[in-house]
Amino acid sequence: MRTTERNAPGWLTARPIAHRGLHDAQRPENTTFALRAAMARGFAVEADVRLSRDGGVFVFHDDELDRLTRETGFFRDLDTAQAQALRLRGGERIPTLAEFLREGADCPLILELKSDFDGDVSLAHAMAAALADHRGPVALKSFDPALIAVLRAQKDAPWPLGIVAQADYDDGDFENLTAAEKDRLARFVHARETRPDFLSWRSSDLPNPTCELARACAKMPVMSWTVRSAEQAKEVLRRADQIVFEGFIP
Repeated sequence: MRTTERNAPGWLTARPIAHRGLHDAQRPENTTFALRAAMARGFAVEADVRLSRDGGVFVFHDDELDRLTRETGFFRDLDTAQAQALRLRGGERIPTLAEFLREGADCPLILELKSDFDGDVSLAHAMAAALADHRGPVALKSFDPALIAVLRAQKDAPWPLGIVAQADYDDGDFENLTAAEKDRLARFVHARETRPDFLSWRSSDLPNPTCELARACAKMPVMSWTVRSAEQAKEVLRRADQIVFEGFIP
């Protein structure tokens, strides 16, 4: 787990990271509008990516459609044409990853690969293909070790690879996992396959022994999510190297 400058570059934690871009009621999350607003203030940007039914890569957080759009159902059931035709509640389009990368060509981007934890690693392969010609600063991370392991197995993978994690997996987002799967995530026993270059850790779980060991012994940077006030940021930065923030300007 030794870290190199290439795999944990300085840009990764040099700037506060705008969670899903700098978004508000006028600028929906994970849009090019939110990306541009963050870039204008010099922030890095975290965004979420997932696949359409036919393999299109889009910047969209939720598995279900109803929070962010006026439609119901699951994003994974849309084909590329349907996803491109869909509008967010503010009227904006859901950006493809290609559009997002063009808009943020010079912006540090930390892209989270969403997963259903069903063994499907298609998104990892799609991301590698989509980023083949992108020369801007990009890091990839996921809650799902299987996706990161696929990317790690690529010869000379050029992107910093990280694991998004928390101290336990008892909340509703992980209700479909077995007890053994939750235990594996919590104890980080996938490290041999994933060999992360950085960690992205839930702020309410700091301090955490995994993070402290990673920082002290492997010189591995830790970013922490989601920080929602200057006061919280001050406390989190005692235990982490950078914040993933929303709802205020650091």
